[in-house]
Amino acid sequence: MLLLFKALQGSMLVKVAGLLMLTLLLCIPLAEINSINRERGRSQREAAEELAATYASGQTMVGPLLLVPYVERWMEPLRNAQGKVIGQEARSKEMAHAVFPDKLHIEGSMAPHERYRGIFRIPFYTLNATLGGGFAAFDPKSVAHSEADSRIEFKAPFVVFYVSDLRGLDGSPSIAINGEALRFKQHVPGLADSSWLADGVHAPLTGAALAAWETKTPLPFEMKLGLVGQDTLSMVPIAEETTAHLSSPWAHPSFGGRFLATQREVTPQGFDAHWRVSSLVTSAREQVRAGLSDRDATGAAATAAAAATAAHAPRNLGPLQTFDVSLAQPINVYSMSTRAGKYGALFIGLVIMAAFMFELFRRQRMHPVQYGLVGLSIALFFLLLLALSEKLAFWLAYASAAGASVLLLGIYFSAVLQSWKRGAGFGAYVAVLYGALYGLLASESNALLLGALLTFGMLTVLMLATRKVDWYALSAGNPRTPEPVLPESTASV
Repeated sequence: MLLLFKALQGSMLVKVAGLLMLTLLLCIPLAEINSINRERGRSQREAAEELAATYASGQTMVGPLLLVPYVERWMEPLRNAQGKVIGQEARSKEMAHAVFPDKLHIEGSMAPHERYRGIFRIPFYTLNATLGGGFAAFDPKSVAHSEADSRIEFKAPFVVFYVSDLRGLDGSPSIAINGEALRFKQHVPGLADSSWLADGVHAPLTGAALAAWETKTPLPFEMKLGLVGQDTLSMVPIAEETTAHLSSPWAHPSFGGRFLATQREVTPQGFDAHWRVSSLVTSAREQVRAGLSDRDATGAAATAAAAATAAHAPRNLGPLQTFDVSLAQPINVYSMSTRAGKYGALFIGLVIMAAFMFELFRRQRMHPVQYGLVGLSIALFFLLLLALSEKLAFWLAYASAAGASVLLLGIYFSAVLQSWKRGAGFGAYVAVLYGALYGLLASESNALLLGALLTFGMLTVLMLATRKVDWYALSAGNPRTPEPVLPESTASV
């Protein structure tokens, strides 16, 4: 039994199996570190939700549009129990007709700023915009009768403007129609409580604006708006032709929604984007009309603005069609740390493999505890990266964590291998690995290709370095060494 134990103790095959088991065990702290990373990411999202609940959420903007309330009256036959007509009964119902602009142009700038919740920074914006356009002359015949032989009595119209979170209004918006300044009031009268549009604001037409409406002439308008929102701004194209031009010093925008920007320029100094949407390619008008009496609460979206959009969309027409711009964070430290952690097991394996190669070729045995300490130092690099990246820029946090790990391993292997040159060489190898990992993280679009090339390259080096190794002899604990070459004079004796 003692001989068997000694044979197994010296067997290289047993040692390789033990190192593989050790690598698997080291995946446990890696999994715990990834769990901490996910928890911190959830905390960041919760911080954003708290700020959305207490300050302002992402904004969805609809309008301005005209709402024309009216009463439809008709006579309905009155029947007795036998079904015979015995008279007429007057009936009526109140409804509202939406009038959309012929043209709508949004000209604005988004000034970014950040709010803090604990250690988390959440991006917000302040939109300063001018909305200009005009309404065509109103044609009463455009209002359809819902009952036969009915007559329609129109009331004074009013302007409606909707934003998904009214707390974000930076002062009172102002609008002038046909030169007449109008004043906005809370809520939208005449709509059912189930209508999401009822949560907006309205401004009754007065003075020159009302006179122009009554004489059925076109109504030009200009509206000034200040609006604060979190992360995303969504705009609904309700005009015959909706155009928009937004600029911002934020250098990392994300364009989304149903319609992307037709022109955009993104530089380190910010972005400049243009949109142009025709009513022929969107059902936004039908969705707004349906929203006069319907409030849908279908599903949640990934961002606050998308959630507001989906929650306020009529269920038969799908999510409200918008064009969006978001202030994306250039580097999300938690997503970057998560991506780095996915390579944790590979990195531990590559470092342990390098240590094993030193043992194999330098004939200097290493204890399993030493291998465990080496692997644990690599695992702790990912925890150190996560902790530092919450306080420092990601590249600086990565450089600090990688530098500390390389220095530790270099000093440790200088003692283990009894040579500072070998320790420095091992540290240089680990530094190259960290550099390769940073390249993978920085080039997300090429991460798969670079990762595959790195793995293939390491396997190639391993195979070439060990191509002449007699593994059977190593497994038996009796590695063959080349016999010395004798001089000819000695051999001939």
